[in-house]
Amino acid sequence: MKVLSVQRLGKSFGGMRALAGLSFEVNAGEILAMIGPNGAGKTTCFNIVNGQLEPDEGAVFIGGEPVAGRAPHEIGRLGVGRTFQVAATFGSMTVRENVQTALLAHHRSLGSFWRRGHAQFVGEADALLQLVGMANRAEHACAVLAYGDLKRVELAMALSGAPRLLLMDEPTSGMAPRERAALMALTATLARERRIGVLFTEHDMDVVFGHADRVLVLDRGQLIAQGTPSEVKTNARVREVYLGSLS
Repeated sequence: MKVLSVQRLGKSFGGMRALAGLSFEVNAGEILAMIGPNGAGKTTCFNIVNGQLEPDEGAVFIGGEPVAGRAPHEIGRLGVGRTFQVAATFGSMTVRENVQTALLAHHRSLGSFWRRGHAQFVGEADALLQLVGMANRAEHACAVLAYGDLKRVELAMALSGAPRLLLMDEPTSGMAPRERAALMALTATLARERRIGVLFTEHDMDVVFGHADRVLVLDRGQLIAQGTPSEVKTNARVREVYLGSLS
C-alpha cells in the first residue's frame, strides 16, 4: 500500500531549479532514505510534502489523496508526522507535557491547554513515552535532557497523530554513533510494526545503508539513482556525484 506518491514535482526559486520532475513512492512499513549533496533538493521536497511550500509543477498524494498546496496542519491530520534536524521541543515543559501538547494539537484542543491541558491525554502520552523508551523521564523538563533523549521525545510527539507517513529530516544529527543506531533501529521497528512509511534525509551513510530499505539519490533537483542500499552504494554515478566526496 502506498502512503506517499510524489509525481513529477517541480520547484524553482528565482532562476534556480530546486526540483525537476521528481517522482517516487513510499510504501506502508517501508524505510526510504533520500540522500544527495547540499542543494540537491531534499529539504525542498520535504517542505512541499509537508505543506510548507507549494510546488510549481506536479502532485503529491497521501494515501491516494492530493495534498499539494494544503496547509501543514491539514496535511498533518491526514496522517503525516515530522521530526526536524534540530529537535523541536519546549524546554520549560516536562517530557510528558510536550507529548500532551502534541496530542492536544492533533485533537484540536490546544486552546484548553493552559486551563486543564496538564490533565488531558496523560495515559496516551505515557503510552507513547513507553514506546520510545522515555517513560522514566516523563516528569523531567526537556531542558535538562541529553540530546539523544530529546530526539526520542520528538519521535513520541511525531507519533501522537498516529501517522501513516513519518518525515524525518536529519534524524540523527548531533547524536553520538551509538545513539544514532539505537534511534534508527527503534524507528524501523515502529514503522514495521505499525505499517508507517518513513522518508528520511541523512548525511551519515552508516545510518542510511544500515537502516533504509531503499535509497533515493538527488542531485540538482533530479533523481539520479534509486534502489537497495547495496545497489546505490555501488552505483558509479552516485559515487562520482556524492559518495566519493564522503570517503
